[in-house]
Amino acid sequence: MNAERAAAIAGELGGGSTFSAGDVTSEEDTAAAVEVANADGPLRIVVACAGGARGGGRTVDRHGAPHGLDLFRDTVDLNLVGTFNTVRLAASAMAASDAAEDGERGAIVTTASIAGYEGQIGQVAYGAAKAGIIGMTIILARDLAAIGVRVNCIAPGTMGTTAWDLAPAELREKLEAKVPFPRRFGAPEEFAALSEHLVTNRYVNGQVIRLDGAIRFDPK
Repeated sequence: MNAERAAAIAGELGGGSTFSAGDVTSEEDTAAAVEVANADGPLRIVVACAGGARGGGRTVDRHGAPHGLDLFRDTVDLNLVGTFNTVRLAASAMAASDAAEDGERGAIVTTASIAGYEGQIGQVAYGAAKAGIIGMTIILARDLAAIGVRVNCIAPGTMGTTAWDLAPAELREKLEAKVPFPRRFGAPEEFAALSEHLVTNRYVNGQVIRLDGAIRFDPK
């Protein structure tokens, strides 16, 4: 959604890189991004990693107030609906291309979270949305087998994103100490490396892979 930052990243990547800013929950914006990606040749690879949460909270708080329904919907819309919107439009474009080796037309990697397995207190909306992404992985792989498109999913743990760079050092150190090994946050390059493997290994399909250093989230 941040066109200025997207333009800067495209500049860092150099020639052949471009961007299409927009809202992943918007059919029009996502269709426009697919069109941009498909402009210089058939779209073959998609890594869907837009997501996050604009807030959280318990299902019922300590004062008995229920979780905001609009906040729950917003989180599910951004993560689960946004991911499905990306997959369905990208796969439709892939279906129109010529098949390559093994009849493959494309490979899609979605992004969940280990919160989809053991979400913490206050993560009911985010955990539910990410669990939905995990749950639809094998279904998407089966649905899209007919057009030769593979679908796999990465469920990251604590990753060293720019958002965590803004977090207090104490909080970061506390979370890093919970990772069995290696005792640190995951690196963006490690996410990229796993994405690359899932794209290039033509026999991996319908899988959800945890990228988390063997951490298991505590209740809180």
